[in-house]
Amino acid sequence: MKEYLPVLKRTKMFAGVGEEDIFPMLSCLGARLRTFKKGEYVLRQGEHLSDIVVLAEGSLHIQKDDYWGNRSILGQIGAGEIFGEAYAAPDSGALLNDVIAVENSAVLFFDVKRVITTCSSACRFHTMVVQNLFFAISEKNRSLVQKLDYISRRTTREKLISYLSEEAKKQNSANITIPFNRQQLADYLSVDRSAMSNELCKMRDEGLLKFQRNRFELL
Repeated sequence: MKEYLPVLKRTKMFAGVGEEDIFPMLSCLGARLRTFKKGEYVLRQGEHLSDIVVLAEGSLHIQKDDYWGNRSILGQIGAGEIFGEAYAAPDSGALLNDVIAVENSAVLFFDVKRVITTCSSACRFHTMVVQNLFFAISEKNRSLVQKLDYISRRTTREKLISYLSEEAKKQNSANITIPFNRQQLADYLSVDRSAMSNELCKMRDEGLLKFQRNRFELL
């Protein structure tokens, strides 16, 4: 797991903790490393989770398929991001969504009980990790509220404008790259792909934006 220490140092969970201090904490926190190939399930709907999970390498999607196979992408997870925290409470129930690797990925699982309970050896930075985890959960909740804002818009154009505008703010640029292809973006915004593609072309023709694959320029 040593090769992932630079990534862990950049995570919100280990903010303020040096690489030399993170490695001895991995055993204390019950860390386990698993690798997944593109297309494999990291977690499945209906499973019970007792871990805080950190993506060390790769990319994941949180998604859900209905009975007829229609897919909704609820979120994208990049390297260094935390997930699974919504199920950390003992009575939180089974997973409501699937988590799938969209490229070859390495995932670290941390025993939630060992994370939130100060260990007998009194790790120097353990309290800081618990505090960081609380802040990370707060930020994740904000992201979910933002996602609700996107999909609550009435039209496909309004959803696209809301999402692309927020990405431009995050990236501090009118030239942005998004983590989705066309189908994934349609699934994320809960719209029909053809209708979305048509709307993007209309917006381009009206001089609102330019795009090529997953790169956009807002005009």
